[in-house]
Amino acid sequence: MATPAETAAMREAIALAARGLGRTRPNPVVGCVVLDASGEVAGCGWHQRAG
Repeated sequence: MATPAETAAMREAIALAARGLGRTRPNPVVGCVVLDASGEVAGCGWHQRAG
């Protein structure tokens, strides 16, 4: 079962991925949130453009 921090991180990753909609073709949109061992965000990003 996912922790509340993991669930929040997944929601944020999906929101970040949405920023790439219409800009990454032919590649998929991708969002990522990395959590450290304590559940804090260590980094995040998204696929911003094709290439």
